[in-house]
Order: sequence, then structure tokens, then C-alpha cells
Amino acid sequence: MSKIFSFGFWNSIARVILRNRITIIAIVIGITIFFATQWQNMQFSYTEANLLPDDDEINLEYNDFLDKFGEEGNLIVLAVKDPTLFTPEKFTAWNKLTETLKAYKEVDQIIGVGNLKKLQKFENPSRFEMIPLKTQVKWDSTAVANYRDELFNQLPFYENLVVSGTSNTVQTALYLNEGIVNSEERKVFVLEKLRPLIEQFEKDYNLEVYVSGMPYIRTLNAQNIIDEIGLFIIAALLVTSLIFFFFFRSFRATLISMITVLIGVMWAFGIIGLLHYEITVLTALIPPLIIVIGIPNCIFLINKYQQEIKIHGNQAKSLQRVISKVGNATLLTNVTTASGFAAFILTDSTLLKEFGIVASINILALFMLSLVIIPIIYSYMPPPKDKHLKHLNKRWIGTFVDWTVKMVKNHRITIYIAAIILLVASIIGIYSIKISGSLLEDMPQQADFFKDIRFFEKEFNGVLPLEIVIDTKQPKGALKLSNLKRMEALETAISEVPELSSPLSVVRLAKYSKQAYYNGNPKYYQLPTSQEQNFIASYLKGISSEGNLLNAYIDSTERYARMTTFMKDIGTDEMKRIEDNLWPQIDKIFPKERFEVTMTGKALIFQKGTSYLVNNLILSLSLAIVLIALLMAWMFRSFRMILVSLIPNLLPLLVTAGMMGFLGIPIKPSTILVFSIAFGISVDDTIHFLAKYRQELKANDWKIKRSVYAALRETGVSMFYTSIVLFFGFSVFMISSFGGTVALGGLISATLLFAMLANLLLLPSLLLSLERNIANKETLKEPAIQIITDEEDELLNEK
Repeated sequence: MSKIFSFGFWNSIARVILRNRITIIAIVIGITIFFATQWQNMQFSYTEANLLPDDDEINLEYNDFLDKFGEEGNLIVLAVKDPTLFTPEKFTAWNKLTETLKAYKEVDQIIGVGNLKKLQKFENPSRFEMIPLKTQVKWDSTAVANYRDELFNQLPFYENLVVSGTSNTVQTALYLNEGIVNSEERKVFVLEKLRPLIEQFEKDYNLEVYVSGMPYIRTLNAQNIIDEIGLFIIAALLVTSLIFFFFFRSFRATLISMITVLIGVMWAFGIIGLLHYEITVLTALIPPLIIVIGIPNCIFLINKYQQEIKIHGNQAKSLQRVISKVGNATLLTNVTTASGFAAFILTDSTLLKEFGIVASINILALFMLSLVIIPIIYSYMPPPKDKHLKHLNKRWIGTFVDWTVKMVKNHRITIYIAAIILLVASIIGIYSIKISGSLLEDMPQQADFFKDIRFFEKEFNGVLPLEIVIDTKQPKGALKLSNLKRMEALETAISEVPELSSPLSVVRLAKYSKQAYYNGNPKYYQLPTSQEQNFIASYLKGISSEGNLLNAYIDSTERYARMTTFMKDIGTDEMKRIEDNLWPQIDKIFPKERFEVTMTGKALIFQKGTSYLVNNLILSLSLAIVLIALLMAWMFRSFRMILVSLIPNLLPLLVTAGMMGFLGIPIKPSTILVFSIAFGISVDDTIHFLAKYRQELKANDWKIKRSVYAALRETGVSMFYTSIVLFFGFSVFMISSFGGTVALGGLISATLLFAMLANLLLLPSLLLSLERNIANKETLKEPAIQIITDEEDELLNEK
């Protein structure tokens, strides 16, 4: 394998590329066309991100729940908080809206203000039937007022289901067909049918309608992701091209670089389609990531080409040297960057695996594109003119490099003290980091649908369903009065938790049946006594035949009971506190030897997935560090050099973690990615510097100081250029409306800026301070990467 990194190998690669230009371009065009045909296979995700492994116990419990009770995330709620709703015109219009929605094939059923039913007792034979609350053909003021009075004061069954328990807010519950909940049909219904209908109603009747529910939230959130993909690509291209042009002052160089990365973006979409992966909040970041990461490749290659042109003016020789002298180091930097992403492949999370696979493949593919496209295009163009080379002599960049050399030469103690202060401060900040498993926290908080979420949290205590399944371990056990009383005790415990809503369960139906038995008197809305328990089964069966109300809360064997509560958007710590308080009460109410109780739901799965990711963060980051350390060991064959190279790259990660603690940025699925990605990218500068340092050691007869300063002066410019491009490139993500994407962009940008300073100041300082131990001829073995001097290059070319 060491032959791959030998100069002879790369010299051969250069000859192959430059002698087969037309063939290679044809191959690139052919591959690009093939990947373009795969775009049709791209699909957008219509489900929440599941961060847990498929065989995780929590996932298995959730799938078992779905088998027994069906889809839990099919509820959309429409609410109005306006007393004028209960006027004849607006009340009639609201009922008409409900009927219109009910007619759509995507809607299974609607429980709305205007179509409510009540349980009524009949004789001969004795039975309960669900009958319409009112059968008005035309609503006048008196009829509406009577209807409102009965709804708010006579029917506690509908409290927190249709009417708010704390205000005059009313809501309509719309249950989607389970078959469309995780499909594109849901998107079409929400965006093209439901939203236009609601907007027109608001306009016609001057009523503000609040809309929420998981299908609605997921649809609008997914649409925002789709809209931002194009925005990110355009913004990343614009920012990187402007910075690139500012550095090189060449439209030609800028255009070539943009062509290269755009082909990379086309390949990225093609690979996603080829692998039949879905566009998620993570994979949506890959195209702009390709642009941001690909530009540094172009900078190194074009900068080297222009340096060679300036030295000897021979275009053919310059192009060959670009490939032969920069190819090996550039390959390694791309391998290390890809390794940072590839670490996610080793996790058990499907979401992270797909992200890691696509990102790492595309980074390596982009390297190959850069290596062939840039030299080939330049070979058909005239050599750069003097005006294109002026940037190589810019005084301001020279001043910056001189400053770094001066700091390393004269102020190493200051650099070490600053590094230690940053380290101590970072460790203090790390202890303040919190973990957030909020499903909604990263969603665009200025969006109307997010404001509606906050409304429902205030009026109904949340929209995120939390499901509790009670296994009574005996057929028909869910309807036993003793078990109903246990469920009522659990409902009371849950109602006392401020972050949770009053639960919905079969207990409500049992209480309602007693109220109906006593002719609808609301004071009898309670569980039947032991003397009345004989009526319960028949009452509830009667309800079951009228609209499947019973089937929603117990399974077909009547062994399992379901209790649904809705929770506010809370983080992992708050949820853990709630669980820690609830479980002892649950175990007391439902003894483990007689009952089995499980807690599930999409929101809970997401929170558990976040905790799982945090545990995997250490693993993935450790694997990335070990993999890159092995590469460094293979390159330089020196254990001390591995330590020296890792320290400047680990310190920025610690500084970033400390910043997260001080700024209150929690660890969550989006920010977890920062560390592995930033480490894989920042170590590139280290490789470029150390590779040049090795070359200078050999050229300067192993004189350490001279070699360090020479390496710093030559690589400092490229390191500065690439770091600035990466800094502003990742900053593009901060224009996102998603909080997680903003944090991801800002944190990676900050980490890479710290990493640049660490590689320009701390790394050479460590080399100089430890020169006797790590840079003498005895410890410096022949490196796996063969770096040659210009004199050796000339000799090889002559041969």
C-alpha cells in the first residue's frame, strides 16, 4: 500500500491523467449522466428520525403498540379561541368546514364541535346509543348558546378532547387514514387541501385557526427542509466562490472550482438515489457540505499550479507537479475528512449510518474529481498571466504569516499559557453541558406552525403523544372495575404533572356510561360502584358498535389497555425527571407481579434516541481519532509525532464543548455531529504542515528550527485560505430556520477557526519545544509517504 503514496506512483498517475484527457472527461460526463438518472429514486422522509437501532427494546415495544392499537401519529387538531365562533354565521361555517374535511378520502373520522355525539340511555331493550348532540338544520342565536352551554357544562367527557379545561378554546380532532400517515399522500393532503381550506376560512370569517398534530408538524417541517436544500446550495456556492475569487482574483480559477464542486453535488444526489436513501435533515446537508469541503481541494491544487508557473513558467511540468506533489497529501487529507464522517457508519443508528456512508463516499469522489478536472481543464487553457499570480505576493497575507512565525519563535510560553487557560475554561464549561432530546427544539421557531404548537401547549398541555400500555395479563382484564380504578389512580398521578395533559383512556368511557345511566347528569361522571359494575361491559360494548370509541383504548382481547397523554416540548432531563417520579407510582398502582406497564410514543423514542446518540458520540469520536492516529502513525512512523499532531486538533474540540456549556447549547442530534466532522476536517491542516515539515527536514539537513519556520511560511498561506473558506462555508448553515442546523454551522465554523490557530501556533511550538525527542535522525524513521525535494523531482523527471 505504501506504493500508493510514493512519488513514482503519483508521477505515473499524472502521466495517465494528462495523456488521456478526453477519455477521462468522457468517463466523468458518463458517470454524471448515470447519477443524474438516479435522481428520480430520491425520496423525502415522511417519518420522524428514528435514532435508535431497529432491534432496540424501545423500538420493539413501540412496534408492538402499533400492532395492538394502530398508528398513534394520525391526529391533526384545529382550534379556535374566539368567543365569536359561537355566533350563528360563524358556527354554521365552522360546521360546514368540518363536513368538507370529513368528505376527503384521506380522513377517517372527525370529532368536531358541530358533529359531537352524546351517550344516551334507552329502554326496551335497555341500551346505550351515541346520538347527535344537536340536530339543528339552521342555527339561530338561542340554539348556538344552548349547544355551547351543554358542551362546556354538561359533558366533562369532552374536556381536553374538544374543549380546553382552562379557557373557551374549542378544537376539532381530525384522524387521518393510517395508510397515508407515512406517505406522500399526507404531504399532498396537508399542503394542497387542508392548508388552503383553512386559509380561506380564516379570510372569509376573520377567525384565527390554530393547526397542529404530528402529521401536520412533520409535513411542514419536511417542506422547510426541502426548501432549504436549494437555499444552502446557492448560499454555499455564492459564499465560497466570492471568497475564492477574493483570494485568487481570477474568474477562470473560480469558474473551474465551481464546475468541480457542482459535479460533486450532482454525484451526491445521484448516490443518494442509487442507494435509495431518503432525504432527511442530515442527508439534506450533504450537497452544501460537498461544496464547502470541496473548495479547499481546489485551493491547494490551483495554488500549487500557480506557484509552479511562477517558478519556471512550464505549463506541462506545472500540471504534472500539481498531481504528483500535491496528490498524496490531498488524498490523505480527504481520507481523514471522510474518516470523520465514516465513524458514523459504525453506530447502530440507520439515520447516522446513511449519513456517514453518503458523506464519506462523496468526499472521496470529490477528491478524484478535483484531481482530474482541474489539471485537465487548465491543460486546454493558456498559462496564467502575471495578474493572476499577484495574490501569491499579497502583503497582508505575508504579514499574517510573519506574525505566526514571530509568535512561534519568540512567544511559545505565551502560546502554551493561552492553551492551558483555554483547556481549563473548556473543562469548566463542559460540566455545564445539558442533553436535549426535544423533538421540536430544532424546528423553525418563527414559523406559524411552531407558534401553533406553543398555543396547544398552553391550552391543551401539548401535542406530542405519550402512550402508556397496561397489560392486565388476563382476557377482558382491561374492563374489570378493579383495574379501571387503578387506571383512574394513574390518570390522577399523570394529571398532577404540569408538562402532561389529562390522559385519555377507557376510564373516560366507563365514567361517561354512568353519567348516561343517570340521564346525563354531569355529577355522575365517575366510575361505577361495585353494585353498578354489571352494567359496564354492556355499556362499553354498545359504545364499541357506534364509532369504535372503545377499540381505540383497549385491544381486541380486552387484555391490554391504552392510556394517551400529550406532553409539552420538554428535553431529556425533564423527561427523565418525570419518568423517575412516575414509575414508582406506576409500580405501586400496578404491581409488577400482576401487571406489565410500558411507556412508548414517537416523542419518547426520539428522546431515548438522543441519549443513545450521546453514548455513541464518544464511540464514534474515539474511532475517528484512532483511525486518524493510525494514519499518522503509518505516515510518520513515530509515536511522539502522533501525540504532537493530535493535541492541536483535540484542543479545539474541547474549546467548542466548553463554549456549548457556557452558551447553553445542549448536546442533541444536530450538535453531536460537530465533533467527528470538525476533527476529520481540522486534521487536514496538520497533515499538510507535517508533510511539508518532513520535506524541509530532508532538504535542510535535519535542522529543526529552519524546517519548522520554512514549513510554516509555505503552508501558512494555504492553511489560512482553506480555513477561511471552511469558516464562512459552514457559517452558511447559520441562515437556516432550524435551530440545530444553525448550531451545527456555528460550532463547526468556530472549531475550525480554533483548529487553524492551533495548527499554525501550537503545533510548530510543540515541534520546536520537543525537537530533541521527536525530530532527531534516530527517531525519525523513513516515512510511509515519500516527500521529495525539488532537486530529486528534477532528477526523476529527467529519468
